[in-house]
Amino acid sequence: MSDSAGSRTKTLNFNVGVLGHVDSGKTSLARSLSSTASTAAFDKNPQSRERGITLDLGFSSFTVDLPHHLRDSVAQQQYDSLQFTLVDCPGHASLIRTIIGGAQIIDLMMLVVDVVKGVQTQTAECLLIGELTCPRMVVVLNKIDLLPANKRQSAIEKMTKRLHKTLESTRFKDCPVIAVAAKPGGPEAAETEEPQGVPDLIELLKTQTYLPQRDPGGDLLMAVDHCFSIRGQGTVMTGTILQGSLAINDTVEIPALKVTKKVKSVQMFRKPVSGAMQGDRVGVCVTQFDPKLLERGVVCTPGSLRTLYAAVISVRKIGYFKGSLSTRAKFHITVGHETVMARVAFFGLPPVGASEPPSDTKAPPEACSLETRFTFDREYFYQDQYLTGQGEANSGPDPEQWALLEFERPVTCPSLCLVIGSKLDTDIHANACRLAFQGCLLQGFEDKGYAETTLLRLRIYKTKHKEGQVERVTDDYTVIGRNLFKKETNLQLFVGLKVTLSTGETGVIEGGFGQSGKFKIRIQDGLLPETKQLLSSTSKKKGKGGNKGGPANEEEPKADSQPVSIHLHFKRYVFDPHKKMVQS
Repeated sequence: MSDSAGSRTKTLNFNVGVLGHVDSGKTSLARSLSSTASTAAFDKNPQSRERGITLDLGFSSFTVDLPHHLRDSVAQQQYDSLQFTLVDCPGHASLIRTIIGGAQIIDLMMLVVDVVKGVQTQTAECLLIGELTCPRMVVVLNKIDLLPANKRQSAIEKMTKRLHKTLESTRFKDCPVIAVAAKPGGPEAAETEEPQGVPDLIELLKTQTYLPQRDPGGDLLMAVDHCFSIRGQGTVMTGTILQGSLAINDTVEIPALKVTKKVKSVQMFRKPVSGAMQGDRVGVCVTQFDPKLLERGVVCTPGSLRTLYAAVISVRKIGYFKGSLSTRAKFHITVGHETVMARVAFFGLPPVGASEPPSDTKAPPEACSLETRFTFDREYFYQDQYLTGQGEANSGPDPEQWALLEFERPVTCPSLCLVIGSKLDTDIHANACRLAFQGCLLQGFEDKGYAETTLLRLRIYKTKHKEGQVERVTDDYTVIGRNLFKKETNLQLFVGLKVTLSTGETGVIEGGFGQSGKFKIRIQDGLLPETKQLLSSTSKKKGKGGNKGGPANEEEPKADSQPVSIHLHFKRYVFDPHKKMVQS
């Protein structure tokens, strides 16, 4: 929203993420597209210069006349030019967390592919991040100057075909592919070499623009990617406004430092402006603080962000991830602009016929919306791992499910934000996707002692099944059972629980019988005649001379006739401190 002081020109800002495998030539491409380099741009990081790769999110921009197709839709806002802000995301695999940070503010993705090497591991990961965070994409085949002139056209066509095949199953199928040479001769070549195909790329980018949904309302959230001080003026933070808006004299909070600061001035690409809103790339000067304390992070409306120790998220496995998603495993969780380790526990809806194991759970309709139907009022079924669609691969959508994340250190983030779980410790050279699951943050736990407080409201249960045998009948309404409990079990805990006999009768555990873990069952409706017969014939075969219930029968081998078994089903809530047994 750049109202420069004197003139009334307004520029529409459009964020283009430049992603791709390391060394595909992203930075050279951004450089050849750009006219104004913003402060964070082009490998300012010393480590990056040494390695010749982008380590932080570089930003740069160029401005063009407003394309015709946008003129009608932006007439009311009086924009007269279009500024492309290029967000150059790092390509090194170990820096994937930075890419995820950059991808949350992107309107269009430009995927740069080395025409000679084609799609590599990181290219695929970039594609996934794009699918999660961005509605449109353009593929740029770079380094066409490395192809022999006589075979160039056929090589480009072949690679374009391969890419369209790769993209077929993604949301970017049929996206445009264009070939360029951003830096003919490579990084060492003289600057006089003209880039090839760049003007065509600019025209293509113009055709792909749309009016992004920008909302100045709501709390401010700005992603800061660079911070420096100007003597006598204050500290400048550069970044992109993810939501809300800011203006001169506003008070903003820097949650990481637990301080609030006053906005003294705002600039957009070196032009002073009075304010800025969602989607704008800005430099904000605030009252002095040590810039070293905040190289990257977020700035927000005071009190609007929450610091979480744990969270419940909706969860979907990422199809290309080959590993399993197991409860109690640790994953790198990227949430807001932070990546932190967390232990994960998966849970889902109770299976149909609630006491069965969850193998027959029917998958719900296609992926639920982000605000998936989680509520503390429901009961959920504990899962040892994430459940995929039934049967063979992709035979149905995955069942609706959630995960509890317990963070190793607290994270600061907005509510309902995107969450990505990955295994970043996987070998970066292995040709495997490290992004494991994605979801939406639905419920955050801000209390450090959440395990003793909020977690108790989360009603996730496990089902238990115990099996024993009827030892003998005492009368038509009472039997003695064995092998259901260990000798040392406190039987009082089980008194009053319902059991079912394999012959169909139901009964209630009345208490212990003797000292060896045996117990008495009361059969309310009485034993069926067949059951009595079965049990009396069993006990007759058991040898005649045992004294009543005494030790002589204690270790009797099982009779040939199938003894009547006793089944006890109950459930336990995972977070119930009393470990109470519940029967529905």
